[in-house]
Amino acid sequence: MQSLLVLLGVGFLAQLVDGALGMAYGATSTSLVLAAGLAPATASASVHLAELGTTAVSGYSHRRFGNVDWRTVRRIGIPGAVGAFLGAVVLSSISAEIAKPWMAAILLVLGVYILVRFTLWGPRRPKGWRRYVRGRYLVPLGLGAGFIDATGGGGWGPVATPTLLATGRMEPRKVVGSVDTSEFLVAFAASIGFLLALGSQGIAFKYVGALLVGGVVAAPIAAWLVRKVTASLLGASVGGLILITNSRTLFDAYDVAGATRNPVYLTLAAVWVFAVAFVVRRHRRDGRALLNRGAEMASEQAGS
Repeated sequence: MQSLLVLLGVGFLAQLVDGALGMAYGATSTSLVLAAGLAPATASASVHLAELGTTAVSGYSHRRFGNVDWRTVRRIGIPGAVGAFLGAVVLSSISAEIAKPWMAAILLVLGVYILVRFTLWGPRRPKGWRRYVRGRYLVPLGLGAGFIDATGGGGWGPVATPTLLATGRMEPRKVVGSVDTSEFLVAFAASIGFLLALGSQGIAFKYVGALLVGGVVAAPIAAWLVRKVTASLLGASVGGLILITNSRTLFDAYDVAGATRNPVYLTLAAVWVFAVAFVVRRHRRDGRALLNRGAEMASEQAGS
């Protein structure tokens, strides 16, 4: 009973982060389910089944708050579903551990880029955010992210969200909402693949239920949160999360000792905190400047 309550809390926190930042539900949940002793394929299958509910509620909530670009959902979600189905079948017989260091290294570079750009300059903002990411770019991205998501127990958000943010062509909240909504297709396809390859006996349904309830409760809160968070703050938060998460993956892959890990973690955490604080301070300063300009304009109009 205690373990189920813990997993309920994990589902809530994981979905809160995932819904607000567009990533981390699968990675967080799978890590803890694996720690409970489940096999990798069973852990990934259980998490993806839970995601059927959490992604459906999350997508609906993002749609209600205007965070979804349906063109992007279609063009990334359908190839993502194909990749997830293939990944589920592959994971049922083959480990994908060899690919993790390479994926983590690429994401680490993206994390540095996003953190620096959103902290120092903010997002590139085309007029009205009317530029779109091309389909020929979204299709291979969706296919690869879906495959990684199924084989790694998570990865749709960490691959798709920072890559789309790095293009600078979409408003960050639209990126998060579109990635979260398209993840329903990925979770559905992965679940079908796991059920065909493993059968229902390969699913830990009590873990599915606990993760599902926690995630469903958090999904509407996260969709509201991403609408309130500024673009620069969202980008800085995503960048810091990517840095720390994928640094840990690389350390695990190469068996780096704790004496080396801990100073790196502390340094990255300090950089992350500084970046977020810097963005918040700049946002407040810009807000005060906007209010002052508004007051000056009102005063000039009153004088005339």
